[in-house]
Amino acid sequence: QVQLVESGGGLVQPGGSLRLSCAASPNRFSSYIMGWYRQAPGRQRELVADITSTDTPDYADSVRGRFTVSRDNTKNTVYLLMNSLKSEDTAVYYCYAVVSGISYWGQGTQVNVSS
Repeated sequence: QVQLVESGGGLVQPGGSLRLSCAASPNRFSSYIMGWYRQAPGRQRELVADITSTDTPDYADSVRGRFTVSRDNTKNTVYLLMNSLKSEDTAVYYCYAVVSGISYWGQGTQVNVSS
């Protein structure tokens, strides 16, 4: 069983930055594919970014160049650094992990971008 706990959400002004963290169960963390999805009100959940066990990142077009996903295997943690935030980035952000083909999800953390 993989457990994921997100933190770091909150309210930020447009143009500002936030860093989300996701702490995972330590068992074989380095072998997990990790990533972040988000869901805005009235919209489907969408992939934001993910990172493979070999530290290869990928991003949605809407966040490429503004967001950075990274992982620290020594801390069993994956991060999402969000810069140049826009109002359309407002959503609940969910951490996820794929382990042996099974997806696990965190409880979500709210990000609000507003002046």
